[in-house]
This record gives sequence, structure tokens and C-alpha cells, in this order.
Amino acid sequence: MNYRAFGATGLSISELVLGGGAVGGLLIDKDDDTRLATVKCALSAGINWIDTAPSYGQGRSEEALGWILKEVDQKPYISTKINVDTRDMFDVAGQIERSLTESLQRLDSDKVTLLQLHNRIGQQTEGRTIGLGDVLKPYGVLDAMEALRDAGLTDHIGITALGDVTALTKVIKSNRIASAQVYYNLLNPSAGRSMPANWPHYNFTGIIDTCIEHQVAPMNIRVFSAGIIATDERHGREQPLTPGDTVESETHKAQAMFQSINEDYGTRAQTALRFALAQNRLSCVVIGLAEPEYLDEALAAAELGPLPQDGLNAVNDVYSSYVV
Repeated sequence: MNYRAFGATGLSISELVLGGGAVGGLLIDKDDDTRLATVKCALSAGINWIDTAPSYGQGRSEEALGWILKEVDQKPYISTKINVDTRDMFDVAGQIERSLTESLQRLDSDKVTLLQLHNRIGQQTEGRTIGLGDVLKPYGVLDAMEALRDAGLTDHIGITALGDVTALTKVIKSNRIASAQVYYNLLNPSAGRSMPANWPHYNFTGIIDTCIEHQVAPMNIRVFSAGIIATDERHGREQPLTPGDTVESETHKAQAMFQSINEDYGTRAQTALRFALAQNRLSCVVIGLAEPEYLDEALAAAELGPLPQDGLNAVNDVYSSYVV
């Protein structure tokens, strides 16, 4: 396992991070023996970070980690999240404190390594999106998260970099966060590079550059686009996160990609993972798993290493020649 610097924190973390989300669902849906064995395998392979959230399985992901981590010798870094209910903006600090307190109870822990804002960030607070002003203002979201950090309940704070790119960039430039969960995958790597106009994508251009400039650790999320990249089989939990994308549009792009490059660089999932690992400015790649054997597949991809230049060239050819 290779390790990468986590922004300015001084932490060295495994390039693969085990995700406890609902799309993969292993920590939520599998029996106890399978969950424990998978975490043990991940830790033995050198993975030293597990990412979860209270919304994953309505707390079941955190609850599973609460007992699993008592059964293992290695103690990984743990990140969890808070989601602000925008219908109650008069008690943001109380919401955030209650959420973390409940997460720590489920995790059976005194603190987490990283606490992340799960909401999308936009110019205004509306729906489930929280506005830039509410994030940065005095007694706003970051003030509340910093208070919990200062109280020793989390070592670091971060955001999920989904929403309005201008607003996200301003939060990153505030120099108040340690990390940003960044959307980056084979179908939309715009956070780290410019894309041709003919390739349909939501434009995250500049996100990774800004993270690096301000020593914020970019954590890669959705490397498999909820499984759409990895396979044509559908489990019903596919939920594209980017505006304008649907299961159908993502499927069309994935099929165009693999009709061209086939499995010259491993399975579809391995190709996607190796593509992300080739972006050396990412601090890690968060992988969600539905089955324990998928961990073996991911570890084998990491062993193969980042996608080589001829593979990157082949991917670029698909981008430039794509027709909707």
C-alpha cells in the first residue's frame, strides 16, 4: 500500500480509504462475520482510514464500526460527517454538536480524525444546499465545527465539495478546513483537468488546484460513479450526484469508454481506480464495496499502480471523439 500526505495535517494516509456508504453498503447490509473479515483484510493490507456518516444506513455504518474496531488490533483514522437541516438555521451549532455527539456514541469513541460537512454548498441556502454565507459567517457552520475541534471531539474539519464551484472555491480559500471530498472519476475528472466541450460533464474545474494551493487534502469520492463505471449490472442504489447526469447518461459514457479501451488495464473497476490513482494530487481514493471480493479487486488494482500514460492517452481519445 502506498501512502500520501493529507494536506497540511502531517498525516500520512493510505491511497485507498475504505468507504462505509450506502451505495456499496457492505458495512450496512452484510452479516457481522463478513463485515469484520472485510475490515480486518483492509487493515492488514495497509488501509489506515475508514470513512462513514450518520446518514449511511441511518447510523448502521457507524454502529458497525463501533463494535468492529474493538475487535481489531490496528486503529485506523475515522472520518464522519454532519448534515445541517436547513429548515432550522437558528440552531446550527446545536445541530452540529448533537450530530457529532450521536455519531461518537454509535462509534463508541471519544473523537474522530475528521468531521466533514455533508451538505452541498451554494450561493444561497435552499433545499438541502447550504449557502456560502451560512458556512463562513460568524456563528455559522465552520465556527460550530471549529468549536468541536477545539473541544477535542475531532482533530480536523472538512467539507464535501459538491454544489456551486465558485462557493466551494471560496470555502477552500478560507484556510479554515483540512480537507474536501472531491468528485473525480473516469467519467468526470474536471476537478483536476480541463475537459473537451463535446464530453458532457458538470464542471468542477479548479477544485483540486485550489485545494493544493491552500494545503487542503482532496479526498476522491465516487470513483466508480455509484457502480455505473464498474459494471452494467444495476442494484437500484445508483444516484448520480452531479447536475445533468442520470443513470442513463452515465451508462452511455461508461459504455463508450470501455468499448474503446476494453479491459486492457484490468477490470472496469480496476481501470477506474487506476485512473484516479494517476491523479497524484489526490490525497486518497475512497472506495465503497458491496462484496468482500471487491476489496481484493481494488487492492490488486493498487498493486498494479496508476494507469500508465498509454492508458491515459486512450481515455483522452474517448473524451475527444465522444458523440452523444
